Amino acid sequence: MMNLTIDIGNSRTKLALFEGDVLVLRQIWIDWSIEDLLQLLTNHKVQNTILCSVGRQFTPAELKRLESQCRLVELDADTPLPIRNAYKTPQTLGKDRLAAVVGAFAIFPGENCLVVDAGSCITYEFLSADGVYLGGNIAPGIKMRLRAMHEFTARLPEVELNEIQEWIGASTSSAMNNGALLGTALEIEGYSKKWATAESHSKTILTGGDAALLLQTLSISAIHEPDLVFIGLNKILKHNVE
Repeated sequence: MMNLTIDIGNSRTKLALFEGDVLVLRQIWIDWSIEDLLQLLTNHKVQNTILCSVGRQFTPAELKRLESQCRLVELDADTPLPIRNAYKTPQTLGKDRLAAVVGAFAIFPGENCLVVDAGSCITYEFLSADGVYLGGNIAPGIKMRLRAMHEFTARLPEVELNEIQEWIGASTSSAMNNGALLGTALEIEGYSKKWATAESHSKTILTGGDAALLLQTLSISAIHEPDLVFIGLNKILKHNVE
C-alpha cells in the first residue's frame, strides 16, 4: 500500500512516499500546482494521502480532485491520533509539532521521549511512555538568535552559523556563534536532564534543519531522525485508514 505524506510549510513543500512503513521517496517542491500533485499520485499509484499544511490551503475543488484519486486525511485538531493529546489548546498546536511527537511514538513505543525540532524555532515536546503528549516549549532557533543579536543591538555584526572551533569565543563573531550554537546545545542538555529526572529511561530525539550541527555539539546521547515528521504523518495516516 502506497501512502503519501505532504508537509506544506510557508516556503517549501516536503513530500515522502511510504510503502507500508518504509520510506521509499523524498521530494522538496517550491513552485508547484495541483496538477503536479495529481500526477505524482498517478505515477506512484498512491492509495492514501495525508496533508499537513501551515502554508498553502487547498480549495474545495482541489480537495475534491485529490479525493477522487486517493483516500485523503487532512491533519487538524480533530484528526484521530494513535496517541493521547493532553495539550490544552489543540487548535493552536502546530501540526508539524504533533506529527514529530507521533513519529517518536512510532519509533520508540513505550518510551519516554523528548522530541527536539531544531528549525527556525526550536520546539521541545514531551511524550510519556504510555503514549500521552504532555505538551512542550518553544524557543528561538539558532539562526534567529544570531539575527536577533545583530538586529537588536547597535554594533554587533551579522554572523553566519558555523561549527564551534573553541568553546570560548576569541572574537566577537566566534563569541556570537558560540553563544547561539553552544547556548542552544546546553539548553537541549538542560531539558534532557530535567526530563530524565522526572521520567527515567527517556530518549532525546533531534530533527529539523539544525539537528546535525547540534549533534556535533551536544555532550549527551541523542538520536538524529531527520524523517521524524514524515514517519509521524504516515503513522497518523495509517491510524485513520486501516
